[in-house]
Amino acid sequence: MNVSQWVRQFHRWTSIIFTLTVIANFVAMTQKPPPAWITYSPLPPLFLQLFTGLYMFFLPYFARRRVGEGGSQVS
Repeated sequence: MNVSQWVRQFHRWTSIIFTLTVIANFVAMTQKPPPAWITYSPLPPLFLQLFTGLYMFFLPYFARRRVGEGGSQVS
């Protein structure tokens, strides 16, 4: 498994964790005021998704630049 595949898989799992923490947050909000750790629990997976999402967003641009430098791309 190369780095790109690993990042995609990690991004998928963090999105599942993020979704579950958001659902738990909404459930906790229906009860009495929730503890701070439940309120802020979606933030760590969200930040991880930010970094992996930015990596996946810019990956095609970096790959295109790498192909263009080699001179093997025909226009």
